[in-house]
Amino acid sequence: MANRGQIPTNNSALIAMIADEDTITGFLLAGVGNVDIRRKTNYLIVDSKTTVKQIEDSFKEFTAREDIAIVLVSQYVANMIRFLVDSYNKPIPAILEIPSKDHPYDPAHDSVLSRVKYLFSSDSVASDRR
Repeated sequence: MANRGQIPTNNSALIAMIADEDTITGFLLAGVGNVDIRRKTNYLIVDSKTTVKQIEDSFKEFTAREDIAIVLVSQYVANMIRFLVDSYNKPIPAILEIPSKDHPYDPAHDSVLSRVKYLFSSDSVASDRR
């Protein structure tokens, strides 16, 4: 319990997004967007011109920020940086993969779902009983 991440209580926590333009626009219209005093946003719009390096850098930045509680990543974008998403193991910010308009959700590639399946599989239960 002592190692649990804490969300700052003096400010509200943000949701960060890495996704295509339509998905980001929907969340911005819902009021999720934020621009801080240094003109840093809590989202990255991924299009055909966005490099994998830019996606990696944004993912690292969002997961290092203390004011972000959840990072939403379109699943097709998460597949581009799968090694980073799968190796991320902190509880806060939580990483959630979401579908996009042009790319349907595939549960076989969802890192959170695969971790949950492992936790509830007979292999992990049997290994805990040894």
